[in-house]
Amino acid sequence: MEAHEFDIAIGADGKVSVQVRGTRGPVCEKYAGLFREILPGEMTLERTADYYAPPGEVDLDLRQGL
Repeated sequence: MEAHEFDIAIGADGKVSVQVRGTRGPVCEKYAGLFREILPGEMTLERTADYYAPPGEVDLDLRQGL
């Protein structure tokens, strides 16, 4: 199984930057969707070279509840 990491940076202006590491292909957009739901403000998506690599597999359960 691949290890997935998230580099999260918050600038002095409050702008949040998240970089997904350890995943390839469009599956990283699933993670981007997760951050889009939990972080306030507008989000810009930049695709890296890993996006165009053969995809990995991931299954996210985004249901809320404790």
